[in-house]
Amino acid sequence: MNMTSFIFYCFIVTFTPGPTNIVILTTVHNSGTKKAMDYTYGATIAFGVLLAISAILNTLLVTVIPRILLVMQIIGSVYMLYLAYQVYNMDTSKPSVNETGSFMSGFLTQFLNPKVLLFTMTVIPTYIMPYYVSMAAVTISVVAITIIGFLAFIAWVLFGAIFKGFLQKYKKIVNILMALFLVYAAIMIWI
Repeated sequence: MNMTSFIFYCFIVTFTPGPTNIVILTTVHNSGTKKAMDYTYGATIAFGVLLAISAILNTLLVTVIPRILLVMQIIGSVYMLYLAYQVYNMDTSKPSVNETGSFMSGFLTQFLNPKVLLFTMTVIPTYIMPYYVSMAAVTISVVAITIIGFLAFIAWVLFGAIFKGFLQKYKKIVNILMALFLVYAAIMIWI
């Protein structure tokens, strides 16, 4: 197993902007660090669950993957465009009190996040299963990848917390940029 390639793949996919990271940054910006951490905990647990499901069901999904990917691309793209619309239309004149920063929203959105779904469906069969098949090795791999994902989410929370003053000062511009990033992510699924 090429450990360097595996680590780079995990870090690049989890630390680069994607729907979850953008929602975390937006949540810090609009609702504070505590709400963003609630979302992060939910997103992390779902990330680990998805990795475990991928590890367990990998051989069963091989024949179904093309159809699953198409359905998830459609659902994921529509959901990201919906998130972009919500972020763009966010009322920046008053503080928001909503459930976008909750544990449950963090958990559930991972199941519609095409970046996470594609990653979890490819990382285990590509990097782990060809070299390690024991339950212990696969479990350790799932835990390690989940920790990497959690570190990525925390990095986005810290980024939002550090730059909160700047982000607050330019709320509307930041919301427009975050919405555009989500639209870009939705388009990139099809390219």
